[in-house]
Amino acid sequence: MSETAGAWIEQFEALSGLPQPLRDDLVNGSQVVEIPAGTQVFGPGQTADSLLLLLEGTVRVQQRSETGREVFLYRVHAGESCVLTTACMLAFEDYSADGVAETDLRAVAIPRATFDDLVGRSPLFRDFVFKAYSRRIIDLFTLIDHIVFQRMDVRLAARLLELPDADGVVRATHQVLGTELGTAREVVSRTLSEFQRRGWIAQSRGEVRLLANDGLAVLARAGGDR
Repeated sequence: MSETAGAWIEQFEALSGLPQPLRDDLVNGSQVVEIPAGTQVFGPGQTADSLLLLLEGTVRVQQRSETGREVFLYRVHAGESCVLTTACMLAFEDYSADGVAETDLRAVAIPRATFDDLVGRSPLFRDFVFKAYSRRIIDLFTLIDHIVFQRMDVRLAARLLELPDADGVVRATHQVLGTELGTAREVVSRTLSEFQRRGWIAQSRGEVRLLANDGLAVLARAGGDR
């Protein structure tokens, strides 16, 4: 094994401490893959046969109801793994949600055989898996709390502040924002119209330009005052 072949491990601090024999087993038993933007990485009913560790790009994970409504769950970023994949591999269950490549991806695919072997043999690898799992579970409970208890205008203000590019523009349709927040497009449209009336944003097709971040931030902070 060349040094370059295992260089990706350094992106995952918890894995860089693996003893060399286990490190070699992980690298030799895995494969670096590239996935184009827009590709469905996994979907409902599919078997979880590999754990993906993202090196570059983002994966959007969302759930769709029987009526077709989509609810955004979380994103997987570079340096992270997918909690749903971990859960499905540990429980031998099929996926119940969609994972879509939002950008071009570069990732390490750890097949089930390698995953099971290292979970059983290495406390360090096992700790890496379960710590990542625990962090995401906390995020999901926070999401549930927000959906159930927090006002939509508060949640939308907070999400707008998370999504702008370097020019202060959120490049997303009302439908996409509705999916992100687990609500209808019409609700997002009404709320954005109110934000625009207050002078906080300007809207154009598929874009929301942030004009007054302070106003949005004050509203977003109101979510912690309930």
